[in-house]
Amino acid sequence: MPTLNWLTREEDIGAATRVAYPLLEEVAEYSIGEKTTGNMLIQGDNLDAPKALQPYLQANW
Repeated sequence: MPTLNWLTREEDIGAATRVAYPLLEEVAEYSIGEKTTGNMLIQGDNLDAPKALQPYLQANW
């Protein structure tokens, strides 16, 4: 099975962990239902949204 390796992998992983997480802000007028369901509608950049979710997902998995 082929694998993908790059020369600066360790540096790149370290750089990715040093980037600050964007904060998710609740918008009350778009909120509906119980907050305990875990469902979220996120509007934002397609790279910032997953980065903002990462600490939440790591804490809950």
